[in-house]
Amino acid sequence: MNSPKHVAIIMDGNGRWGIKNKKSRNLGHKAGLKTVEKIIKSTIKNNVKNLTLYAFSTENWKRPYLEIKFLLNLLEFFLKEKIEELHKNGIKLKIIGNTKKFPKRIQINLKSAQEKTKKNKKLQLILALNYGSKSEIVNAIKLIKNKNIKINENSINKFLYTKGIPNPDILIRTGNTNRLSNFLLWQLSYSEIFFVKKMWPDFNGRDYKRIIDKFKKIKRNFGKI
Repeated sequence: MNSPKHVAIIMDGNGRWGIKNKKSRNLGHKAGLKTVEKIIKSTIKNNVKNLTLYAFSTENWKRPYLEIKFLLNLLEFFLKEKIEELHKNGIKLKIIGNTKKFPKRIQINLKSAQEKTKKNKKLQLILALNYGSKSEIVNAIKLIKNKNIKINENSINKFLYTKGIPNPDILIRTGNTNRLSNFLLWQLSYSEIFFVKKMWPDFNGRDYKRIIDKFKKIKRNFGKI
């Protein structure tokens, strides 16, 4: 049976869940953070070594100012209050995306959290922040051209944000939406994709394990017969 080495998740539905259950999109985002903590624990329990979460896309800047401010405050809270716990549990934090657009204090906290946890081995938690796959690929090609290196699949892989990280075996998207939303377009070429109707705050460890168990039964041919 196949055991996944890397699971990527588009955590969709926080805002809609918040409106429906709390009359507030922001309270949906707050509830979504609790689900993040549960799924991190479930990832370790299922012996998956890499977990990528689509936390903030390049398109999210188009949202209302107060919602963006809340999301950034939530990220700052996570970095200040949860990193020590992640560190004690052997979790390495890796950030992918262009973080230069974030406030300086958040950039400093992101750098500090990655440095603090860089030697941990139990799980690599990859947060996609101000991430967009198209810009990632364009940026990689520009870097290759500047170095006068031949452009091919191998060279592009070396200049992506995900250099050295195995491509996702599984992509999960919650929120009853069936699209990739500019997320890891290059890396997901042979991933098994699972679209889930539940909103992210309602997604739980049992849902997660069912997906992993289903994945283990899939025969993966990677284009071969």
